[in-house]
Amino acid sequence: MTAVEAGPATAAAVRTALRAAVDTLPVPARTVAGYHHGWLDERGEPADAPAGKSIRPAFVLAAARATGRGGDPVPGAVAVELVHNFSLLHDDVMDGDLTRRHRPTAWAVFGVGPAVLAGDALLTLALDLLRPHDAAAAALAAAVQELIDGQFADLAFEERADVGLDECLAMVNGKTAALLGCSTALGAILAGAPAEQVRMLERGGRELGLAFQIVDDLLGIWGDPAVTGKPVGADLARRKKSIPVVAALTSGTPEGAELAALFAEPGELGPAAVDRAARLVAVTGARAWCQDRIGELHDRAAQRIRTACPGDTGELLALARRVSERRS
Repeated sequence: MTAVEAGPATAAAVRTALRAAVDTLPVPARTVAGYHHGWLDERGEPADAPAGKSIRPAFVLAAARATGRGGDPVPGAVAVELVHNFSLLHDDVMDGDLTRRHRPTAWAVFGVGPAVLAGDALLTLALDLLRPHDAAAAALAAAVQELIDGQFADLAFEERADVGLDECLAMVNGKTAALLGCSTALGAILAGAPAEQVRMLERGGRELGLAFQIVDDLLGIWGDPAVTGKPVGADLARRKKSIPVVAALTSGTPEGAELAALFAEPGELGPAAVDRAARLVAVTGARAWCQDRIGELHDRAAQRIRTACPGDTGELLALARRVSERRS
């Protein structure tokens, strides 16, 4: 299996609850959100466009089942998916991305203002869904604050040439890993698991979130646009300080210095310069380092999951493998 996708039952349960939640929004926000999720076209008519992979909801439900305690984790699964899509709507605006999931981004279709407001509506809706569950709501709110802090750091990095690898990883720990860690924690919280089990699953989820982002960064340089739904090399063209790029820039190699000089040139990088930058990242050893790091993070997360849940962790461990091995 090359993509990280929830199983059919998980996807169906979350999809139904997700759409029901979004349908409670006012029409303008509902239209933009429905388009972004793939079930509406730009006119608000029914559509069947590619949707998200439901990675985070799958972790919520799998973590809940791994605890063996029951409960109803679906509200948590829907809430993290709403937060994730809030972040995507805003990210596409901030990054100026024109394509997501093989079609124009919401802001490119509806405008910046409507896309930002639709993202705000999804975030508010997510927190409202967990209002009856104090501990779950608090965990999600804390993860959102980390996500926003990580996004601030990511934006600041665009203006700097001296970003260190440790601070880049810290940024990702907030921007990406916090929400995946929250996903595993929410599953345990809503299942009524004890605090130590919640903590262990949250830490394992964070490690998988970091692995997920490293994979995403590699796909942003070397992925197949027909599979990823995103233009290859876009991050390099914008000189984005992704993990492999920062690893290359701080490698102390001649190729790292050459990449820094290339990034210092004015204007957006053209196709030839993007190809050259990709080659330099690989030659510095940054690509191989990233691949090794993904494996290490996966192994640590898997061990935490096994320690936290001595029972049936097959589904959760399978999701962990798919995160590390995905191609889109």
